[in-house]
Amino acid sequence: TLRQLTPQAVLFILEKRGVEAGVTNFSAHDFRRTFISELLDSTDIVTVQKLAGHATPELTSRYDRRGEEVQQRAVQAISVPKRR
Repeated sequence: TLRQLTPQAVLFILEKRGVEAGVTNFSAHDFRRTFISELLDSTDIVTVQKLAGHATPELTSRYDRRGEEVQQRAVQAISVPKRR
């Protein structure tokens, strides 16, 4: 029988793995921000919002840790039709 992990159990596992990896200054919330930022690289914000359990896309956008470089790539990806 599978049992659901409690939030405390998840935090314990993360802290243990962090110590094993030599990373001690992080929070479980860091994983949430990373999860959301990684998804936003390849998924639309409404889907990410639903996966994160957020009520609005605006809330999801607050978790986005991607830098200005992502915005620059987005602008460069726009194709402007040439005049004829």
